[in-house]
Amino acid sequence: MTATSVARSLALVMALSMGAAVVPAMPVTRAATIAEQGVTTQDVLDAQKAWGKSLVRVGRIYTEGGDYRAAAHRLVETLYAYDLGPVLFKPTLASDVPFRGTLEAAVSYFVGGLYQEDHGFAIRPWTFVRLVNDGILVDGDRALAMGHYYFTDSEGAVTKVEYSFAYVRDSKGRLRITLHHSSLPYAPRDS
Repeated sequence: MTATSVARSLALVMALSMGAAVVPAMPVTRAATIAEQGVTTQDVLDAQKAWGKSLVRVGRIYTEGGDYRAAAHRLVETLYAYDLGPVLFKPTLASDVPFRGTLEAAVSYFVGGLYQEDHGFAIRPWTFVRLVNDGILVDGDRALAMGHYYFTDSEGAVTKVEYSFAYVRDSKGRLRITLHHSSLPYAPRDS
């Protein structure tokens, strides 16, 4: 990912946050390869499903005594775009080191290791992740999604989290995460 691509993504996020409309990209000719085709809403839904399944898989491997660190590394390496350029990642339960700009820092959030505050979000373990999009915006080879995801743990308790994701299509045609911001819903204080 080039500096121009990152600037374009950030400009898109800023424009959308100010209420700008996104005009769909022009249709792609049949001769275009999958990597050159525009992102579709279904592509985003498929990427989100893969993310949820990968997170659950890391927890399952942890519970079974397997190499959960390798599974978490695969999750970040294949679903996030750290190898393409900067990734903006703000995990839900991170405050001492709130932003994770490297693959290693992202893996640490999911399974622990680099920072004392990292207790392994993926090794809770979760048994199911359900994403409910408030909206998906597509723009050529990029997309944005925002909504809630619901994490079900092994005892059936559900945790609701708010998210924003930005995706870009890589040279192999896969959607990769370039921005991931998660937070717990705002809880007003009693007066």
